[in-house]
Amino acid sequence: MIELGQADPRVVVLGADLSDSTRALWFKEKFPDRFFSFGIAEQNMLGAAGGLSLAGKIPFVCTYGVFLSGRAWDQIRTTICYSNLNVKMGGAHGGISVGPDGATHQALEDCALIRVLPNMTLVVPCDYYETKKATIAVGKMFGPAYVRFGREKTPVITAPDTPFELGKAAVFREGSDISLIANGYMVSQCLLAADELAKEGISARVINLHTLKPLDREAIVKAAQETGAIVTAEEHQLIGGLGAAVAEVVAEECPVPMAMIGIRDQFGESGSPEELLKLHGLTAGNVAQTARKLLARKKGR
Repeated sequence: MIELGQADPRVVVLGADLSDSTRALWFKEKFPDRFFSFGIAEQNMLGAAGGLSLAGKIPFVCTYGVFLSGRAWDQIRTTICYSNLNVKMGGAHGGISVGPDGATHQALEDCALIRVLPNMTLVVPCDYYETKKATIAVGKMFGPAYVRFGREKTPVITAPDTPFELGKAAVFREGSDISLIANGYMVSQCLLAADELAKEGISARVINLHTLKPLDREAIVKAAQETGAIVTAEEHQLIGGLGAAVAEVVAEECPVPMAMIGIRDQFGESGSPEELLKLHGLTAGNVAQTARKLLARKKGR
């Protein structure tokens, strides 16, 4: 955000009483006249962001994803997306790995709520560098955009020079037997699962589907055609999330056996990130075991 602010004086940031947690205060320290605090009033904040965009500013709204997508959904839909306003949103605390904060603060439904909206761009980056690139990229495009990121430390699996393009999936590992498609934290787990499967002679393709909207249908169809089986993995409800988006494409374009890893229609709970990820089956071991079972189905067709 500071880099964007230095490059473009139109960039402003809006916070909702959580700017220390989301680190938006770093922008305030650098550009105090371009930071606006709204307190616990998310709907008002999104309405103001729409107004700022109409005045020629590029507003970035940041708060926890569960409050942003839930409390202010009407303003996001009717004020921002319906009018195709140039408002950017940062949804923090995405996923179950938020940990001790529990169900009220764990955004497990935000991608489903945001993905359904016309004109919206939705990005779920996999690590630090990709989050930085996604933030800069949505700042340079025109139209509504939502970037989802977590709270806990996440393995760094990309580099400053790793290519990133909105709407374009990235193949992080080639493979011919099965495709593992993920975003966010689960990309790192799929890479570890692919290493585990390789020891058994299984060739797994790992695809980072960081942009959920617009969706890279071509990459999904190619994976289905070339590997014949797909496992999706996400730190989100299975209903309406990454797996559902991939399944929509597969069902229409190239039906193949699929399995989905994610939160199964339940709320989160308090616990350490490690405990919760293990409890909900979001580990590399879970991905590898799901891939083995799916390959058995593939061979039995």
